[in-house]
Amino acid sequence: MGIDSIGKIHSVETCGTVDGPGIRYVVFMQGCNLRCVYCHNPDTWRLNSKTATNKTVAELLSDILKYKSYFTFSGGGVTLTGGEPLMQKEFALEFFRACKNEGIHTTLDTAGHTDIDEITKEILSLTDLVLLDIKSINPDTYKKVTGFTIDKLIAFTRYLSENMIRTWHRFVLVPGLTDNEDEILALIEYLKTLKNKEKVGILPFHQMGAYKWDDLKMDYRLKDNPVPTVEETERVRELLRNHGFLVT
Repeated sequence: MGIDSIGKIHSVETCGTVDGPGIRYVVFMQGCNLRCVYCHNPDTWRLNSKTATNKTVAELLSDILKYKSYFTFSGGGVTLTGGEPLMQKEFALEFFRACKNEGIHTTLDTAGHTDIDEITKEILSLTDLVLLDIKSINPDTYKKVTGFTIDKLIAFTRYLSENMIRTWHRFVLVPGLTDNEDEILALIEYLKTLKNKEKVGILPFHQMGAYKWDDLKMDYRLKDNPVPTVEETERVRELLRNHGFLVT
């Protein structure tokens, strides 16, 4: 354990700017427990993929510290994403502990489909910001998107709210799946019940990861699905703003 803890890493991005505030070192973890129909990283699903690299906390931290001046200047830090980083909880815990010991801001990008066990609570105690991907707040739509029931996400959002853990909620806008007004209004009403709401990011569905499904010889059901127009995306953002949310 400790800095010798080993994680299965899909890839890293040394100067990311979209996964939390400032300039960030983004670690993409291997493995995901959801099967989202619009996933743009299906190559991260299998935990034991031969393309993953085993790295210790110490190895990652050694590289991360080269960029610490950029974090300090820009208000950035480290983001743990995936895949689903909470599939490798022991590593995530030791990694965030090491980052905090170095005074580095930590962001956890997660779908929240996990048990709220003691190690999850400890990870969240070391997390400065959660990027929470809410696939849908409608149980039927959530299952269509992910293949699973919504219960764990609801418990996770409640835990974050009750413990006032700083969270940016994110929602993927998919025409014909998550974009109808009832769906958006239900999301708005749910977010209003949370104590820790700060910012809502509307992420327009895109087709940039479609080639990965082909490469993996997987059936991509949304290959002919349209992407939302700028106007459609802005309509949803404006609806959220009208209800008092800070929207990106």
